[in-house]
Amino acid sequence: MTLSIDLYWSFRSPYSYLATRRLVEINADYDVDINVRPVQPLAVRDDTFFERVDPLFIRYLVPDTFRLAEMMGIDYRWPQPDPIVQDIETGKVATEQPHIWRLTRLGVAAAAEGKGLSFIDQISQVIWDGSVEDWNEGDHLKKAAARAGVDLDRLEAGIADDTAKYDALIADNHAALQAAGHWGVPTMVFDGEPFFGQDRIDVLLWRMGQHGLKKC
Repeated sequence: MTLSIDLYWSFRSPYSYLATRRLVEINADYDVDINVRPVQPLAVRDDTFFERVDPLFIRYLVPDTFRLAEMMGIDYRWPQPDPIVQDIETGKVATEQPHIWRLTRLGVAAAAEGKGLSFIDQISQVIWDGSVEDWNEGDHLKKAAARAGVDLDRLEAGIADDTAKYDALIADNHAALQAAGHWGVPTMVFDGEPFFGQDRIDVLLWRMGQHGLKKC
């Protein structure tokens, strides 16, 4: 029987990006469905988080993600522009967030069409791998979506026609993540059990193995 996991994932999370390649490989190698459920980053869900958090949080995160990317052989650079409009010095998050709302709505729209994993894989590479400047301009996202088998213009037209529908799906994902027992990303949930972080993927595989996970 095909096993299934829910993947709570954010376009602004470097750890989400670093987990994605491995999850794509698992999806190809094992009889498992990965149900992608994009969520907004903490900076949007709690816009005072970075004003309250210990400054060591960012000072640790930046070198940690760079060394992880180096160890994993993944191209990595902090996005330009950042998907979140934020004053890095103060941590203050802007009220208007055009990039992350666009990305997250597109993510839930692609997931609704069964293309969630391929979409976040291709789009996150354009944002995070340093191969392009100004990922939000020109046809960078459109080409990445096409590589994922998604028509970006059609998705964006559907979102424009009923934005409230997609915002409700995002809100449902936020609530489901919390109900699963966590708040961070990436979080994989299998059989009601959360596995938080790209460093818990092996633990997730072990647990699914106990439930009969088989290679394709």
